[in-house]
Amino acid sequence: MRLARAALTVAATALTPALLLTTPAFAASGATTVATASDATASGVDEMSDDDVRVAIMRIIADPDTGKAVYAAAQAAMDGTIEDQRYFLETGRWIAQAEDDRVAIARILASADPKTDKAVIREANEALDTNTPQALRAFLETGYRLAVAEDDRVRIARILADPTISDALRAAAEGAIEGTPEEMRYFLETGQYEV
Repeated sequence: MRLARAALTVAATALTPALLLTTPAFAASGATTVATASDATASGVDEMSDDDVRVAIMRIIADPDTGKAVYAAAQAAMDGTIEDQRYFLETGRWIAQAEDDRVAIARILASADPKTDKAVIREANEALDTNTPQALRAFLETGYRLAVAEDDRVRIARILADPTISDALRAAAEGAIEGTPEEMRYFLETGQYEV
């Protein structure tokens, strides 16, 4: 499994420029909205007219956050029969979404620093080891943000452990470590330099 993951990481690294334009920016926006399989059953694909099915697929194709695998599967469905299109909405989309999620996680692993991103690496590997669509999606929707926060908390604790920092920096670091993941990230990227 680790060799396959290494190959996936290498492939994802090579594809990163193309993927940056086709997958959601997870770190930049914690509010990425992705449909789930329950949305398809809740929307009643069986009850949709043929035109509604085609419109739903075209919306997926037009969505700038659609990943490469989902995009390709949607295009293939549009080239097929109405049964192919319904299958895509009910099942094929979620299979393709899991593939896109695996690539996104591999990209996260490829860019992670083994010295400072230990929680991110641990949680990403756990999601890939579990390898269920739900585990992959959960990592991308919430697990990644929480793992980054854990790593950021360690970075701030290291700043606080330095006895030579100024009182102002110590106060800012103590405030940040008690804050939200976004506040910790802001402190590490900007706030500590403003102090």
